[in-house]
Amino acid sequence: MDPIQATLLLAAGVATGAFNAVAGGGSLIAFSALIAAGVPPLTAKLTSTVAVLPGNVASVAGGFRDLPPVADIRRVLPAAVGGGVAGSALLLVTPSRVFDVIVPFLVLAASTVLAAQDRLDGLVRRSALRQGRSHPATLQVSVALGGLYGGYIGAGFGIVLVAGLALLQRQALTRTVAMKNLLSAVISFVAVVLFVLFGTVDWAGVAILAPATVVGGYVGARLLRRLPGGPLRAVIVAFGVVFGLVLLRRNVL
Repeated sequence: MDPIQATLLLAAGVATGAFNAVAGGGSLIAFSALIAAGVPPLTAKLTSTVAVLPGNVASVAGGFRDLPPVADIRRVLPAAVGGGVAGSALLLVTPSRVFDVIVPFLVLAASTVLAAQDRLDGLVRRSALRQGRSHPATLQVSVALGGLYGGYIGAGFGIVLVAGLALLQRQALTRTVAMKNLLSAVISFVAVVLFVLFGTVDWAGVAILAPATVVGGYVGARLLRRLPGGPLRAVIVAFGVVFGLVLLRRNVL
């Protein structure tokens, strides 16, 4: 990896951490930067997942006091693990040439999820205020599907998880977000274990991205919090759409 590529990844890592702290969706930046640095798409996906894990763990520590009772966590944790294993395994058995073809659609799908975040946030907040009963089986299926999405696509899966959790159970919004952070970290950890054991990870990329995301997250939380998340998220969505279309033209059309 030459100095220009290393500098690109360093900047992408800082941006990933900062955007995740403020608006979410920053992992799409790390993934795209790895591809731009010459890393094959499948390896880039595995590498970006490994690199952003410390940030996921840090988010759990930050919201530890808001976590729901252990019984509620145990109820959905197996579904999250199962979904994460299924999505990660599916990604690992996907041939590289096939992934090269579908990666533009994955980038566009992640961008669509990020673009819909405001609408999903509205649904989440209204659901958090409603009265009603939980739906355990439906909730577990929703969490499992979120884990599947997270293990295979990754970018934006926290949005999918928090929407499913809030829409299907009665719980304070702070607890919903804390639960989402925990499940995201668990799913990411499961994916990282499988990717390290059975996949190909660019460890030079991880060595640059991982500490940069931590720095970016700290700076983002302290300096960028006053900026509105909507415009920042729009930047990521626009970037993702353009990058996805470029990959579509290069790999498919």
